[in-house]
Amino acid sequence: MPQDSPVVTGYYRYTDIWFEWHQALPDLEDRAPVKAIFAHDALVHPDHPLHIEGVEGIRMYIGTFDSGEARLLFSSAQVDYLRYWLHAMKLTKTIVPLPYSDCLLTESLLKTVSPVVYSDGFTLRNAIKVIDKNNKRLKGSNPSLTHRRHLFERVRTLWTAKKGVWCAADIESWERDHTVLTEFGWSTIGWKDGEKFEENGHLIVDEARKYTNSQYVPDHRYDYMFENKSEIVKKSIFEKRIRDLVAGLAKYGPVYLVFHDNTQDIKDLNKLGVDFQGLSYILPEGLAESGIWVVDTVELIGALLGEEGNKRSLDKATNLLGITTQHLHNAGNDAYYILKALENMASGDPLDMQREKRWPLQTPAGVKVELKPWQEDSDYSDEEGVLPAPYAAKVPST
Repeated sequence: MPQDSPVVTGYYRYTDIWFEWHQALPDLEDRAPVKAIFAHDALVHPDHPLHIEGVEGIRMYIGTFDSGEARLLFSSAQVDYLRYWLHAMKLTKTIVPLPYSDCLLTESLLKTVSPVVYSDGFTLRNAIKVIDKNNKRLKGSNPSLTHRRHLFERVRTLWTAKKGVWCAADIESWERDHTVLTEFGWSTIGWKDGEKFEENGHLIVDEARKYTNSQYVPDHRYDYMFENKSEIVKKSIFEKRIRDLVAGLAKYGPVYLVFHDNTQDIKDLNKLGVDFQGLSYILPEGLAESGIWVVDTVELIGALLGEEGNKRSLDKATNLLGITTQHLHNAGNDAYYILKALENMASGDPLDMQREKRWPLQTPAGVKVELKPWQEDSDYSDEEGVLPAPYAAKVPST
């Protein structure tokens, strides 16, 4: 008996579909309808068959290779759907054949694939020029920057999937002895049965209240600003609450633990006996059903700025993202702002589009942003009142 051939899915280059596919169709009368359905202004129209409710324009994909170079893509599902739609609407005589197999990019050939939305035909028409320009800028980039860029797009993809839970966490300690833990804060955004939920909290160690900071960092231990009031608990309860919190996140599916410079926080959580079995610093290639992964906003802001190894403080990172903060160095507040920074970047456009919207014309060479003094320093006042408002990512409604 003949065996069914496996169904192979993946992505097609926008340029192959728009410029080449219709020309290769055997029936000359089918070429015009196929060309028309992929026209720029048609794709972004709300009546287009690929239109998604709640999305303004057309959702496509940005795929990147190991080198960091990007391509604008249609999914094979989109192309396949339009083949059948055209025939069902009697716009083609038959179901037109797929593009030749060499055009198909399987996920194994791509380092990352992340969604991108074009709201109007003009932006879509110029997308290829913009992507080609950025690809040229990336020539000769340091591998650490390429890694950061891949990470940024992988986070965008996972965030857009609305699956699992993202939990930002921060631990504060006594500045004279970092083994003395004083606070723990957390902030979560997740999806349960398709519904978004949020939770924030802040714990203070009762026995450590006598240890105050002031020399190196301000002590804002009692200045928690969100949701519930701070809880003052005994050290044993403090440790158990943290262990239970992390363990309890698994019921939502994949867990993404978000930190701003994770090195010390992970060490502290390990000392508290948090179960990190299966913890990975490398994000999953696809959409995982379970597991724990570390996401660091230091790496994400570095990717956005085109920086290879620089580590910016939470204060500087949030300032660059246009996020107003108060009373940092309170663990609960820090966790809240870390997650807001993550959401701000992950829910926005692809990396290069975000960068240009946030800091237009500030990448004269390569992809590194040349920041102005007032962008670097939130206290800079010489240009106050004459600067444009910072870019804010459009957070999709749920």
